[in-house]
Amino acid sequence: MRSVTYSMGVSLDGYIVGPDGGFDWTAPDKEVFRFWIDEIREVGVHLLGRRLYETMLYWESADQDPSLDDAMLEWAALWKPLPKVVFSTTLSEVQGTARLASGSPAEEIERLRAEPGEGDIAIGGATLAAEAAASGLIDEYRAVVYPVLVGGGVPFFPRHERRVDLALVETRTFRSGVVYLRHRVTR
Repeated sequence: MRSVTYSMGVSLDGYIVGPDGGFDWTAPDKEVFRFWIDEIREVGVHLLGRRLYETMLYWESADQDPSLDDAMLEWAALWKPLPKVVFSTTLSEVQGTARLASGSPAEEIERLRAEPGEGDIAIGGATLAAEAAASGLIDEYRAVVYPVLVGGGVPFFPRHERRVDLALVETRTFRSGVVYLRHRVTR
């Protein structure tokens, strides 16, 4: 069965965006960007909320930007054809290989797990991840922890009244001080 993974950049105090909505502190250096490229190779379909979808729209045509370096072109070449499912109550259409979700996150995940396919089912966005977590559907939490305290904002981990036991699967420390933590949910 395909794993459902939740992977995003997060501040040391646990937020994916700061109180002002900014996330400029997650701009990756070359080493961290290479890590993200390698990680996206393992993804078979990406589930996104509206805000993350709109942020990532740049990559749908980024290959036309002559200022991009080889690593950014490689990312664009991997991201653009990747199937995406967008959860939104305000969008009426999406672009490229994206489609609007027709069901709840739980329904979409169960449908995707039942279909033949390779690669992880990746979730991007804290709100969407919180819905999947509440249904017990996240198999792995992958936090790319940046050495910054932002003091508030949107939390990486969903706030709910349910204990979730985790097993550490992998860690990696980058020269920049960014730390990758990969935990699998123990069931």
